[in-house]
Amino acid sequence: MTHHDHHDVERGLAFDLDTLLQRRSMLKLLAGTGLIAIVGCSSDSNGSSAAPSTAGATGTTEAAPATTIDTATTGSPAASTPGATAVETTSCDPVPAETAGPFPGDGTNGPNLLTESDVVRQDIRSSIGSASGTADGVPLTVQLTLVDSANGCAPLTDAALYLWHATADGRYSMYSDGVTDENFLRGVQVAASDGTVSFTTVHPGCYGGRWPHIHFEVYRDLASATTGGNAIATSQLAFPQATCATVYADERYSTSAGNLAKVSLSSDMVFSDDGAAQQLATMSGDNASGWTAQLTVTV
Repeated sequence: MTHHDHHDVERGLAFDLDTLLQRRSMLKLLAGTGLIAIVGCSSDSNGSSAAPSTAGATGTTEAAPATTIDTATTGSPAASTPGATAVETTSCDPVPAETAGPFPGDGTNGPNLLTESDVVRQDIRSSIGSASGTADGVPLTVQLTLVDSANGCAPLTDAALYLWHATADGRYSMYSDGVTDENFLRGVQVAASDGTVSFTTVHPGCYGGRWPHIHFEVYRDLASATTGGNAIATSQLAFPQATCATVYADERYSTSAGNLAKVSLSSDMVFSDDGAAQQLATMSGDNASGWTAQLTVTV
């Protein structure tokens, strides 16, 4: 990592921390005045977070079928069990609001990719417009299901979701040294009638001080997805430690393996409050044929 990259990381961490401290200070103030009410319509006894059943990449390696990491009910990765199936639960608690960080590319902090004509795309591995680069890494399909907390967790049809994340070596296109002229690993999808959106990408790396994650913003519709200021929800998806360790054994993630060893969900500045209970993806697949990350996002 170059000196400039260290500067990017430090600037990113400072920005995230400042945003989180401001948000949590405001929540404490509101709580003290009795203005906050927690309303849920959980359909299970313990209010665990929603996670769709696993049906992703199946893998073609010699001996075993794809491995599923079950995070639906515990908020932490279970033991890797060949052929295991994630336990599906439902919850109408909105996904926790998180910082978009300093590298959103949505016009709220510098450049705005949302105004590009080709930003609506399923495969986000290559840059669009005048840029031409392609991000390398272990293949990943991200499948999110958007549901409406105000309507009994009904599918949030026609909502738009903007998703972005770091490269295998922890850099953000449009901002980080060496990729400022690229805009890969960013894109928008419109939810289908069942609330689902899907992206083809690569597994994000782990940079110093942060747990592996993906950023996303939800918009009421595609017409409003032109600037981050219009988002109705902003949050982050977290990855289980077990699958990250497997992915980071790939030589393209050499720096990520070391960074992962220095951070945990309980120490991460974003996920430490609840261990990413509503934000931890259910994973299936392998490095050879690719992974699938699934999460239900309640808005």
